[in-house]
Order: sequence, then C-alpha cells, then structure tokens
Amino acid sequence: MVQLFDDERLDYLLSENKMHIIQSPEVFSFSLDAVLLAQFAYVPIKKGNILDLCTGNGVIPLLLSRRTNASITGVEIQGRLFDMAKRNMELNGLADQLTMIHGDLKEMKNVLGHSRFDVVTCNPPYFPTPARTEHNRNNHLTIARHEVHSTLEDTVKASKLHVRPGGKVAMVHRPARLADIITLFRQYKIEPKRLQFIYPKHGRDANMILIEGIRDGSADLTTLPPLYIYNDDNTYTTEAEEIIYGKQ
Repeated sequence: MVQLFDDERLDYLLSENKMHIIQSPEVFSFSLDAVLLAQFAYVPIKKGNILDLCTGNGVIPLLLSRRTNASITGVEIQGRLFDMAKRNMELNGLADQLTMIHGDLKEMKNVLGHSRFDVVTCNPPYFPTPARTEHNRNNHLTIARHEVHSTLEDTVKASKLHVRPGGKVAMVHRPARLADIITLFRQYKIEPKRLQFIYPKHGRDANMILIEGIRDGSADLTTLPPLYIYNDDNTYTTEAEEIIYGKQ
C-alpha cells in the first residue's frame, strides 16, 4: 500500500472498484471536466503514445488507461501533485504503461522531444492570473485553476510541439475562451475538428466545452450534439451516466 499524507484520502475512481485514486481537498480533487475529457479524446486502442499536460494527480492518464494500451505520459509542474500522480500510478499497477514527469510544460522539448505523440490531452488552468489576495489562500489550487505558470497560448504551443503531424489535441475549457482557443489552435497549425458544448441542465448556459484538433489538418469542424449533465431533479442524465459510470 502506498503512503498517504494526513490530508489525503483514498477514493474509488468513479464507480470502478478496480481502480483507486489518492486525493486531497487541500491540494487537488478531480472533477467532471477531467472525466469528460478522458472520454471525449480519441485514443489509439492497441499501441501509440499519449501525452497529458497539466496532469494534476494523474486522473486523466488513469482514466485513459481503461480505454487504451498506449503508453501515457503525464506532465505536472507542482511537486506535491506530481508525487500524488506517481503514487496513483503505482497504486493501480500502471508503472509499465504510465510515466509521470515533474516539470514545466514550456520546458519539455529536451525531455519529450517533438512530434512524438499521437494524442495530446490537456485540462489547463481556466482563469487569468488572480489578484494577490486570492493567490495567498491556497497556492496549490491557485496554480491549478489560474494561468500562473502557463497561459492558454503556452499550452497550445506545447501541444503543437509534442503532437505528431496528423496527431490530435483535445482540451476541456470554458465557453468564454472558445474564440481564443480556435484562434490559437489555428495559429499553431492545429485545425479544430470536433467541438461539444456541455450544459449543466436544459435551459441553462453551457459551462464547459470539449474541443479536438488535428495538427496540420484541413478545415472541417463538426459540432457534436450538446451534452446535458443533470435532469431537472438533479439526477444524472442517461448520457452523463454512461460517461461517468460506463454503460450498464
């Protein structure tokens, strides 16, 4: 059994009793956006190389490992989160498939090379750098949520550097940044191909987007049907249940 710190807990990964994940409310707990991205992203089934930027405690590599036999690499800048990701990998017996790297995504060229990965996924910080007062409340959460160490452009630039020509880049973000994402994707020769809006309920504004592009691809964007997470009675919709828990 791996060691847990005092503020950490051991959870089941979604409804699967076969996988566990170390989490801490003081540092990082995964949320629905990571689950949606892991399901949305294209993955090679039998072999290949996948890169997850801003991997946090490694939840997306863990989730992707259920869908593919490809080698998966996670990059995380925060030392505490990297340590959690590494222990999560070991806890689930995935050391042969997963690799965790502690470092800045802007400085991975000498570590990862370029154009090596078939797929790059990223659940990046959503918000601009916060005011100093908010900075001081919880540095781990501030860095995870805000563009303290890497901007949206940094993330897209790194994705383009590491994905192979014809490879795919998938990202989850907020709808307010969609124009920026598409602009940056095209600036760095990643052509948007699939887009899906995520809504908390019918009649509410979208609060997440999933977008996938192809490096050096041709223009041809498909907008997928909207995904609604909750029914009016706050139970999960059938579509959301299938993503979160798997088809029953």
